[in-house]
Amino acid sequence: MVKKTSGQFLVSNVGTEEWQIILLHLENANQPSKHFRSSVDMITLLLASPNNLSRRVISTLILLTCICLQSIVVIAKTDVVLSEPLTIRWRYDSTSTLNLTPASDTERIYLPLGGGVLIALQAKDGQLYWRSEIGGELSASPVADESAIYVASEILPTGNDAVKGSSGALRALGREGGVTQWLTPLVKPLRGGIALKEGKLFAGGSDGRAYAFDKRTGGVFWSIPFTAPFSGKPVADGGRVYFGSEDGTLLALEESTGKLLWRYRTKGAIRGSVAISKGHVFFGSKDGYVYSIRADNGQLNWRKRTGGGVEAVVLCGDSLLVASLDNFAYLLSLKGSVQWKRLLPGRISAEPLAVQEAALFTPLSSATAVVLALRDGKQVNALQAGEELTSSAAPIVVGDSVFVTTEHGLIAFARPTDATATKQSH
Repeated sequence: MVKKTSGQFLVSNVGTEEWQIILLHLENANQPSKHFRSSVDMITLLLASPNNLSRRVISTLILLTCICLQSIVVIAKTDVVLSEPLTIRWRYDSTSTLNLTPASDTERIYLPLGGGVLIALQAKDGQLYWRSEIGGELSASPVADESAIYVASEILPTGNDAVKGSSGALRALGREGGVTQWLTPLVKPLRGGIALKEGKLFAGGSDGRAYAFDKRTGGVFWSIPFTAPFSGKPVADGGRVYFGSEDGTLLALEESTGKLLWRYRTKGAIRGSVAISKGHVFFGSKDGYVYSIRADNGQLNWRKRTGGGVEAVVLCGDSLLVASLDNFAYLLSLKGSVQWKRLLPGRISAEPLAVQEAALFTPLSSATAVVLALRDGKQVNALQAGEELTSSAAPIVVGDSVFVTTEHGLIAFARPTDATATKQSH
């Protein structure tokens, strides 16, 4: 049997021969690049022998491998500590940033710009990989995976077409060159943000249509019309997809078919993403309330009033971080009680970034991004942008850096180094 206590492994009920095999495996596994390979090779070898010793060693190795892989994942998530000093590592200057959150993968940032432009930047130093001129205007926050960036755009009408309004499109751009891999025309543009889950893309349109697309081809799995437009980012979880609409309705659709499972009506627009935990759905509304709804049937668990429209909720362990237009940040328990509230120097229209034990807020009309401790809401850091924050694009984290969109570009914050900050220009 294997237990992990205080970072050490305790193995009991294991014989001498098993110890020799396990210690050999752990010695090889100390090299991260060899970790998975050594596990597979060892297990394959032991499977060739049918005796009980081999079976016991296999069970122990599998358990040890799972524990070690969990440790690796935890380390990968701790590259950024928001409470530590963070200074500007580089900035990309542009006068055409949008209120759209950049997409990212493990190495790159994909920044939406005006005029239908998307650029790929190297996260570590801001170097430009490529620039793709799509045309029209980008209409929703993009999303990326290991092979492509999925981008929504709108084609602005001209001349006699002005009466018809904007049309839209969804496309996949190749990761290496920004070249269009597929294109799906749409009657109306997508809004808010694009959600990616496994092989599907989900998004809502300005015409009130909820969509599911095939990420490989752009084909439409389903398209369901509703009465009010969408302007938020959907969330897929547990076989359901949640859409918040401008008329204050939260919709739960079946992920595979788009069938409406239930709806819950509030008195204000729902523009932020929902958070989901233990069979409950949490979200905010422009009516000033935070809501908790049962995921299976849409029944209300509780609602909690704030002093302004709620732009975003973020799940932080067993608590809920809330950004409100009343200039306050809140931390609620999952039962709805207020654990703390903290006044910030401006309205909070962007979703906060929660990393480990702290959260980053980008208050509007302030030149400082504020870091609050999740434990008690006290300020533990401040990131100086050097200009007034006016964007509702959410801050993101890639590797060891935090990225904040401003009216004049993108800023990368990281732990101080001997290198001076670099500047790229558009």
